[in-house]
Amino acid sequence: MRKIILLSFFFFGFAFVSLAQPTQDKTQLEKERQDIQRELQEIQGVYNKVKGQTKQTLGQLNILNRKINLQEQYISTINRELRNIDDDIYLSELEIYRLNKQLDTLKAQYAKSIVYSYKNRSNYDYVNFIFSASSFNDAVKRIAYLKSYRAYREKQVSTIQETQVLIAQRKKQQLVRKDQKSVTLQSQTKQVQELAVQKKEKDAVVSQLKLKEKELAGQIASKKKRDRDLQNAITAIVRREIEAAKAKVKAEADAKRKADELAAKNAAKTTAPVTSPGTNPATKPAVVTKRNEPAKKPDSYLDLNARDVALNSSFQANKARLPWPVDNGIITLRYGTNKIENTLLTFDNPGLTIATPSAGVPVKAVFDGEVSGVYNLGDGMAITIRHGKYFTTYSNLSGVTVTKGAVVKTGQQIGKAGRDDDGNGGQIDFILMIETRNVDPMPWLRR
Repeated sequence: MRKIILLSFFFFGFAFVSLAQPTQDKTQLEKERQDIQRELQEIQGVYNKVKGQTKQTLGQLNILNRKINLQEQYISTINRELRNIDDDIYLSELEIYRLNKQLDTLKAQYAKSIVYSYKNRSNYDYVNFIFSASSFNDAVKRIAYLKSYRAYREKQVSTIQETQVLIAQRKKQQLVRKDQKSVTLQSQTKQVQELAVQKKEKDAVVSQLKLKEKELAGQIASKKKRDRDLQNAITAIVRREIEAAKAKVKAEADAKRKADELAAKNAAKTTAPVTSPGTNPATKPAVVTKRNEPAKKPDSYLDLNARDVALNSSFQANKARLPWPVDNGIITLRYGTNKIENTLLTFDNPGLTIATPSAGVPVKAVFDGEVSGVYNLGDGMAITIRHGKYFTTYSNLSGVTVTKGAVVKTGQQIGKAGRDDDGNGGQIDFILMIETRNVDPMPWLRR
């Protein structure tokens, strides 16, 4: 009896554990799919504004590439969901099979107990069983045994009923999952067809751009010049900050050295021995003062101020959680090397090129900091903000709302986005540097 009850608990426990993981995976996949859907809707809104243009542009191709990438991610989540559904259906079938086997075992055991009870159904047999005990204590034990046997039969009936209910529930859940699989397969087919349409559209744009390779080469050359001018301006600002920090360190070191020398002289006067006339004082060892010894170079000249140290640590701690510099922005050019398909044209992007729904949208600081520079590059304004040893730069701005030296907060508007290269929408360039070294801003921004 004990063995049967333990087996029933094992199978019931297995039923709940086997379904817990698919539920968690489903929740995670659903959230991931919703995030991708939201980004797809945002990028579609931007793309619709340039789709009707008769002139195919590099920006149009970049947006299409991003759309295709998101579409492939979306299909990947659907495929993972289908695998989870298949696994869930398989586990349900396995569970139903085991529960049926368990039910057969329970029914067989119950049938044996019924047969035994039928053969010993006479009241005389029960009374004789009790009164044939060798002692009163033995009789009490026999009565307890009969009660436990009756409880065992009742438990058998209860376990059989619970197992039957659980089997019915699992069969119902399995039908639901099969319906979900059918709906998901339809969604998969639809998204694959949509991806095929997008790839054809992209091929058409690439073909048109291939015919304008010389024109594109000119655009890329112009961008390289703008990027070079911007990089030079940023580097000059950072170097000024470093030189100022060096000067501050030197001034503080000189002041400390003079204070130490003065303190040493005062101490020497106070402790000088008094000698009688005609006697020579004991020879005092010469004090060798190290002068002009080069100071040990710190890891960063920008981590010396206590406020900067705290700001720098806080910036580092917020990696992957920084807000975007614009709302509803879409990355059209990523950091590093970018290549135009079916051409020999390549170029390096010092940061992220982000498209906005329109020109003039607010551009915001991604973190607390101090404005190190505001400058005009000819075809747009740029702002560099210092966050400890980190620097963020926002360029291609149509206007600015801060000045050099201003302290800004996370999310504070600092300017407005300018027009993109094709004049169809808005665009900014966002650059992140650790002192004079460019890094990819993407891992730092909130997903």
